[in-house]
Amino acid sequence: MDKSEQIKIIEEMQQVVAQMKLDDIDENPEIVEEYFNCDCCGKTQTLAGSVRYGDYRLCNDCVLKAEIGFALNKFNNIKTLIDAMENNRLEEMCQYIKNDENRHIN
Repeated sequence: MDKSEQIKIIEEMQQVVAQMKLDDIDENPEIVEEYFNCDCCGKTQTLAGSVRYGDYRLCNDCVLKAEIGFALNKFNNIKTLIDAMENNRLEEMCQYIKNDENRHIN
């Protein structure tokens, strides 16, 4: 697969995943106010555009990473992406703890 084919796949996945989020919002506008912690990046994200892959729920941003990875044959199961994002999740947890401590100090 050459670079132009890869770019085309990435652009298509960006459009599909963005549309998934818009479709969720059209179907249930309140979903933008419903949040969860992404099992991939660890961030608190809106449920809009999120997808469950087996035991894992991914935010819309991570769904994009997953779908691009699958389409480009970078990995063939979601656990590979989950494992690769471990440092990001740990950084998010640390930031949450710091913010929580600051709230209690102030």
